[in-house]
Amino acid sequence: MTDSDESDGTDTTDEETHPDGDRPASDTTLDAETFADVVQEIGRPVVTASHVAQALDWTQDEASTALDALAEERAVDRLDVSADPVVWYPTDWSRLVERERVILFPGRREIVVDHPTQFTRAQLSQFAHLVDTTHRGGYLYELRREDIWGAPYEEFDDLLGTVRDVLPERSPDLEEWIEDQWKRAHRFTLRTHEDGYVVLEAATDALMGNVAREKLDEGQLRAAISDTESWVAEEAVAEVKRTLYEAGYPVQDERDLDTGEALDLDLDLDLRDYQHEWVSEFMESKSGVLVGPPGAGKTVAALGILARVGGESLILVPSRELASQWHEEILARTTLTEEQVGEYHGGEKTIAPVTIATYQTAGMDRHRQLFDSREWGLVIYDEVHHIPAAVARRSVDLQTKHRLGLSSSPVREDDKEEEIYTLIGPPIGTDWDALFEAGFVAEPEVEIRYVPWVDEDARNQYVSSDGHERRQLAASNPAKVAETRYILSRHPEKKALVFCDYLDQGRELSAALDVPFVSGEMPHSQRERFLDEFRRSDRDTLIVSRVGDEGIDLPDAELAVVASGLGGSRRQGAQRAGRTMRPEGKSLVYVLATRGSREEDFAQRRMRHLSSKGVRVSEAEAEAVTDDDGDAADGDTTDGDAAGDGEDSSR
Repeated sequence: MTDSDESDGTDTTDEETHPDGDRPASDTTLDAETFADVVQEIGRPVVTASHVAQALDWTQDEASTALDALAEERAVDRLDVSADPVVWYPTDWSRLVERERVILFPGRREIVVDHPTQFTRAQLSQFAHLVDTTHRGGYLYELRREDIWGAPYEEFDDLLGTVRDVLPERSPDLEEWIEDQWKRAHRFTLRTHEDGYVVLEAATDALMGNVAREKLDEGQLRAAISDTESWVAEEAVAEVKRTLYEAGYPVQDERDLDTGEALDLDLDLDLRDYQHEWVSEFMESKSGVLVGPPGAGKTVAALGILARVGGESLILVPSRELASQWHEEILARTTLTEEQVGEYHGGEKTIAPVTIATYQTAGMDRHRQLFDSREWGLVIYDEVHHIPAAVARRSVDLQTKHRLGLSSSPVREDDKEEEIYTLIGPPIGTDWDALFEAGFVAEPEVEIRYVPWVDEDARNQYVSSDGHERRQLAASNPAKVAETRYILSRHPEKKALVFCDYLDQGRELSAALDVPFVSGEMPHSQRERFLDEFRRSDRDTLIVSRVGDEGIDLPDAELAVVASGLGGSRRQGAQRAGRTMRPEGKSLVYVLATRGSREEDFAQRRMRHLSSKGVRVSEAEAEAVTDDDGDAADGDTTDGDAAGDGEDSSR
C-alpha cells in the first residue's frame, strides 16, 4: 500500500483530499463503533493498522493516526508484539460482545440475531416468527408464509421497507418469495353483494377457475357470477376460507358483517404502550389472535378492544369458572353495569349486551338460534386453541365484523395452529422476551428436578409395564410426594400451586400435605370457594388437576410444582409455568420427572418450548431424602403438617 500522505495527526481541511481523489481526508476519523465493526468484520480479537486500513480503504498512516486518537480516548488499547509492530483491541470487550448482529440465511429463510434491540425485535415481529432464544442473547427467527400473509401492511412496498431496514443485506431470491406470498394473500376476497349475498372474487379468471372452482364444491359455491366471481353459500363461508387457506391462498374478508347494536362504555384503567399497539393493530385488521405470556394483560387489552368496537359482544370461554372471572373483570374495569353483562352456560342462561358463554353451550343446536339471532359487534375467543375442536368450530359461523382470539401459546400437538389463524385471524403480539426485558412480566425460573424411584420394587414394576400404566407409574412415583413437601418447606412464604394429572396422586398429595385437591370431581361451589380463598391469600397452597391448566385466574401464584403431566402438550407446559408469570416478583417453577423413565425426555421437550420463549430452564437432582415408604426422612415438616384438616389449613 503506497503512503504519499505525510500525516502528523493534525486536522485537515475539507479541501484536502485522499490521494486517490475520491474521499476527503476528514473521512478518516474513527470512533469506537466503527472500530467494533471492523473487528467483527475481520473476525479476529485483535487487529493491526493494516487490517483497519484495508477494511476502511484507508492508507496505513491514516489508520495508525485514527487508532492513536482513539487510544487517547481510551476506547481501544494497543500492544506491541513480535509478529507485528502494534496490534489493537477494544478497551471494553463487553460492548463488542453484546453488540447487535443480524445474520440472514436466505436459503433456509432464517434470521439469527445476536443481542437484538427491542426495536429490532419489534421490526422482526412484523414479518417473522420467533423460533428460539438463548440466554446468551441469541435469537432465531423463521420466515413462514403465514407471517407474510398476516403482516400488518397495506402495501407491499411498506413491508419490503421494513424487511430491508432490519436485514443486513439484500437477497433478491428471498424478496421475490416474500412478494409472491404477499400477492397470494391478496388474490381472493369475500365481499357482500348489493343484494345481500356473499361473493368470492378472484384477482384473475385463472385463479377462479383453476383454484377456487377446483377446490370448492357445489355446496360451497352455488353459482358462477362472472369469470372472476362466484356466489358463496352463506353457511359455508368458514369452510371456503379454510379450504383456500390450505391451498395457499388466504382470503381477505371484506363482507359487510354485523357491527352489533351500539354499546357505550369506558375503561377504568390505563393500557400499557404495547397493549395500545395490540388494540390498534387489531382495529386495523378487524380480526386476530393476541399472543403473549400469562400476566401480559391480554384480557385487559381485549377490554380495550371491546371499548373501541363499541358494539354488543359475545365472549366464548372453555369453562364456567372463566365465565365468572370475565364477568367480574368487566364490571371492575369498565363502566358497564350488572344488567349489561350476562352469562350463558350450564349454571346460568342470560343473554345481555355483553354475553359470556362456554364453547360447549354456544355450539349446541338447541342454543344456536339465540346466538345466531343477535348481531354481535365483536366475538372474543378466550383460550383460542379450543377452536379447532368440532363443537368449538361451529361457533366461528356466528356473524360478526370483529373476531378476537386470546392465547398465551396457541400451540396444538395436532399441528392445527394455522387453522386457528384461518378461522379467527392472524397472530398479534409481542415476543415474551421483550416483555421480560421491559419488566412488564416477571420471568419465572424453571427447574427440572429428577426424582429417583422410591424403591427398587417401584422401578421394577415400571420396567415390566407398558403403555398408559407405565406412564402413570412414572407420573405417580411416591418419591414425588416427599420432594413436593421438601420444596414447599423451603419456600413457606410463597403462594404455591401443585399440579397433577391423576386423581389418585392428587388425593395422595392432599392427604400427605394436608392441602385441598381441586379437581373436576369437586362440586363447582366448593371449587370456587377454594379458588377465592387462594386469590384473597386466605389460603396459600392448592393442589390442582387439569382444571387449573386454563380458565382459572390465580393472579398471585409465586411457586408452581408440576408433580405430573409431562406427557401432556407443549401448551400445557407453558400454561402451568405461566400461572406464576406476573408483573412483580420472581416466581419459581419446579418440574418433577422420575429418573430413569420417559418423563426425563418429556420434561426436556416440554420445557424446550418455554426456553424458546426466553424462559430460563435449569436441571437438578431431587433434594429430599426418603425412607422406604416414600416419606420424607429428614424430619422436615411444612406448615400444613401441624395445621389441622385440609379444609381450613392454609398449607
